Order: sequence, then structure tokens, then C-alpha cells
Amino acid sequence: MLASLLPVDVIFGFLITALLLCLAPGPDNLFVIAHSASQGYQSGLWITLGLCSGLIFHTSAVALGIAGLLQTTPWAFLLLKILGAAYLIYLAWQTWQTAQQAPQKIADTKTQLSAAVAYRRGLIMNLTNPKVSLFFLALLPQFIPDHLEATGLRIYFLGGLFLITALVSFSCMAVIAARLGQGLMQSKKIHQGMQYILTLVFVVLAAKLLV
Repeated sequence: MLASLLPVDVIFGFLITALLLCLAPGPDNLFVIAHSASQGYQSGLWITLGLCSGLIFHTSAVALGIAGLLQTTPWAFLLLKILGAAYLIYLAWQTWQTAQQAPQKIADTKTQLSAAVAYRRGLIMNLTNPKVSLFFLALLPQFIPDHLEATGLRIYFLGGLFLITALVSFSCMAVIAARLGQGLMQSKKIHQGMQYILTLVFVVLAAKLLV
């Protein structure tokens, strides 16, 4: 059945490409790693689910032609970038306030994000990044051979493969980062320092999104 959508060699090539892209340092996996090291693997996994849920929207944007419209509408592209950067700055401010607490207070309170909050953070970050839609617009059609029609079904199929690849790779990153951060978080000072690092990550991601 899969071969009826795309040739097997094309599917295999796309999976390799998707894996390399997911493993390459970028805003999404940096977001997952920083959160997981600071908040634990569960928060990292929920953020991963949020990010991957956003990929459904971006795949739909390509399949329905919305991404192409976004590409030719500079004001909409800019507006989404500003909204995404503003949200990241808001998260940076929240994390900075947490870091300003006394180390003892930080260590004695449960700082792990709830599942709903972590999922929402990942989802909003992904949805407000218009570059993902444009990236999918450039990437997905390349893997549909010239003799085949770039139907919505084939676009969704490729988007689904990318989503699964991202889900698996980001989840592994979340677990590894949480394991590495667990020992560090035993120190109250290091716990506070991790909050400052997470604040910096949010600011850098906001700047990267705008620039």
C-alpha cells in the first residue's frame, strides 16, 4: 500500500533526511532538551507531543496551499513571527522570575510543568513559527517523483513520516537530557542556574525567529 503512494526508495530516502534534520541542532530540539534538563523527561515528552501536533497544521498548510499564500503575504509572515517571538519572551520572563526565587524555595517546590502547560508550550511555539510551513513547502514536494501527482494524500503521508521521526528522536533527546540533568538538579545553585540557562534559550530562540 505504501508503494502505491510513493516508491520504497523515496520513502527510505525521506526517512533518512527527516532523521538528519531532526537530529541537527535547531529551535525545536533545543527547546525540548533545555526543558527536559530543567523540568524532567515528562515535561520534555509533553512538549514533544505539542511540537509534533503543530506539524499536522504545517503539513495541512502545504497540502491546502496555505503555505504558498503565506509565502506571498509578507505581513502575515511577519505577524506570525512577532507573535511567536513575543510568546518566547513571555516564557523567558516567567522562567527568569522562577530563577529569582531563593534556591531553597526552588528546590523545595515542585517546578515540573503540568502536562497541559508543557503540551501547550510546544504546540504554540510550533504553530507561531511560519518558517516551519515554508520549510515543509520546500521539502515535501521534492520527494514526490515528477511522474506522480503531488496530491494532498502524498503530502500528508510525507508529513506523517516526518512527524513520527520527530516524535521518536525528540522523545529520545528528552529522556537523555533529563537523565543528564537529574544529577545536576540535586544542587540548589545548579537548579537555579538551569533556570537562567532556560531563560537565555528562550531569548535566543525569540531572536532567531525574528531574524
